[in-house]
Amino acid sequence: MPIARSLRLSYAQKLSLIAAIPLVVAVAAIAVFVTYEARATAEREIAALEARLIEAKRAELRNYVTQARNGFAHIYGRAPHDDDVAKAQVAQILAAMIYGKDGFFFVYDYDGTNLVSPRQTEFINRNWEGLTDSSGTPVVDEFIRLARRGGGWHSFMWQKPSTGEEAMMIAYVVGLQDWQWAVGTGVFIDDILATVANARAEVEGRVQRTFLYIGVIVMAALFIVFVSGMLLNIRERRLADAKLKDLTQRVFDAQEEERGRVARELHDGISQMLVGVRYALDNARRRLARGDHAAAQAPLDKGIEHLGTAITEVRRISRDLRPGVLDDLGLGPALKALTDDFSERTGIATEFATVPFRNRLDHDSKIALYRIAQEALTNIERHSFATNVSIDLRGHTKGATMRIADNGRGLPSRNEQSGAGLGLRNMQERIEQLDGTLRILSSRGAQSGTVIEVSLPLSHLLPPEEDATPKRKAAQ
Repeated sequence: MPIARSLRLSYAQKLSLIAAIPLVVAVAAIAVFVTYEARATAEREIAALEARLIEAKRAELRNYVTQARNGFAHIYGRAPHDDDVAKAQVAQILAAMIYGKDGFFFVYDYDGTNLVSPRQTEFINRNWEGLTDSSGTPVVDEFIRLARRGGGWHSFMWQKPSTGEEAMMIAYVVGLQDWQWAVGTGVFIDDILATVANARAEVEGRVQRTFLYIGVIVMAALFIVFVSGMLLNIRERRLADAKLKDLTQRVFDAQEEERGRVARELHDGISQMLVGVRYALDNARRRLARGDHAAAQAPLDKGIEHLGTAITEVRRISRDLRPGVLDDLGLGPALKALTDDFSERTGIATEFATVPFRNRLDHDSKIALYRIAQEALTNIERHSFATNVSIDLRGHTKGATMRIADNGRGLPSRNEQSGAGLGLRNMQERIEQLDGTLRILSSRGAQSGTVIEVSLPLSHLLPPEEDATPKRKAAQ
């Protein structure tokens, strides 16, 4: 279990991992594509280089053979097909034509017998029909076939006279048809193959270095992403802690403010009423003790009146703390009772309109809208100097909307505000918890007033059958 707990990723690590995976995948795809393109381009260039070098060797071979034919043309041109003396002279001329470390001319008759091979004399006067190289490629038979056609090039593996090692050779062969000879020469292209191999090795080295550079860049990018994520996480955590402390303090302030309000209402209202009831009852008791029953009637009536007023005040405070009509009848009747009480208490003309919902709001939404309306009416009473207030509540295809408008003096400008109002912040936070929106429109002057519009998404509207409480059938 400790190992599994240590391997569990934190939120910041998960976030960094999510950010890093697309980066790694993208860079890997780019690296593969770049490598493929680089190798394909290099391979084309290497193939072109190899073709150019081989073509140069072929041109060189053709030039050698042309020079050799020019050297014995005066003999071959006048000699009949059975002139052995002329054949011997030509053979001597070709045997003497050696060049470089491994260059020589060879001659085979059409039967496959070697007539000239100055650097490998063991081949002379022996029949090599059917000879193949180490890879099974026909050699002498191909010479004869090309000679019969007039000439051509042939590539095969052959032993180098200078080292005895096998290497790739390109030979150019022409045919002396009157004598039925295959005359040719060849050059070894191991230097070309070595050049090509070096070029491929260099390309591979560049590709590996490119992968290394990409890997370093990716690691650096991942490090930057990780460090940035950690710094961002630390910063966001600090901001979240600061906001949490601020919210906690605001909750405490709101609690203290509500407790102070309740305490003031109890002390200034109910307590004074109950004291009046006590004095009235005490006065009635003294008069009854003196036997003056008629005089005791007035203080008793006054005490009963004060007691009724106290009961009404207790009910009002209870309704403000938690309106029972909201649970019993729903949001519409609760807002109606709230506006009626507000109008009666303040003398401000208040209108409430609603369209019955086909679907009803869930419990959290009802409380949020009621508290927002309650807070808005409190602000209107304290600050707006309005003479008319309207509240409109209705449901629609996108959710539900509550609109509260007054004709007061509007909200103060930013320069006049000492800070964001606690009531407005509470409204905003309540609606944000439900994924809703809060819009406040305010103006000052002849056409002054404030409009508060609250919208809730459709997800907070429930079908009627989901509300199983019988006493809530009349909601909305």
